[in-house]
Amino acid sequence: MKLARAVHFDESDMNVMHIPARTGEWCISGGFEFSNFTQGDLVGKTRQAFANGWLGLETFGRTTFVAVTQMEPFERDALAKLLADHFVERYGAPDRQAALPVADEELRQMMELCDEHESGTVLTVARDLTEAGVRETFRVIERQSAALDQFAIHGSLDEG
Repeated sequence: MKLARAVHFDESDMNVMHIPARTGEWCISGGFEFSNFTQGDLVGKTRQAFANGWLGLETFGRTTFVAVTQMEPFERDALAKLLADHFVERYGAPDRQAALPVADEELRQMMELCDEHESGTVLTVARDLTEAGVRETFRVIERQSAALDQFAIHGSLDEG
């Protein structure tokens, strides 16, 4: 089972997102957040979040890049509860039980997207506002293979 975690290659998300997602937090697309938006709502940092921000499931902040990684079943259950609680607090769902099926579906869609990629694959999202609503497209940045000596320092622990 796979999901995606926020990754940052520089500090840009800290400057362009209202609330930046924390590096390493689990993320989903989060396009639902923009379902009632019009072009007039898409200005400044909100436009940036709409255009290419993934939704972090702890801070509910946004990040530009996510990386596919393995996830344990207990983590998935905890994330569904977090997201369901967010639906209650932010969107007025009546209670966690009522919101859980929607949270489960959001996670299922993201897991489906991630399951078709190797761990370490980086994903981006691009959104457009159309007559039919929010359209999302995804870009895949394949994991680059690297020689071990690019990451390891070779030597001996022996003195002398």
